[in-house]
Amino acid sequence: MSTPEVTIYTGNRCAYCSAAKKMLDSKGISYNEINIHEDASKAEEMVERTNRRTVPQIFIGDIHVGGFDDMAELNTEGKLDDMLKGND
Repeated sequence: MSTPEVTIYTGNRCAYCSAAKKMLDSKGISYNEINIHEDASKAEEMVERTNRRTVPQIFIGDIHVGGFDDMAELNTEGKLDDMLKGND
């Protein structure tokens, strides 16, 4: 099974964005980062996909994980690694 693509919508000077990227980096996971402050159309895209206006917003494949706290909770529960491997 192939590893799902990870997409993270971020913003400038966002501590939670940095924490999310650090967690993914520590797991050796590459991700597609979309900075909504650099492209307003991407901010609109994020809101359409998530119904949320805060960053970060994290997707593993087509699954919307939520923000950093949501991803950290999945990690604590031992579910994040399986999702990142494509085992949901």
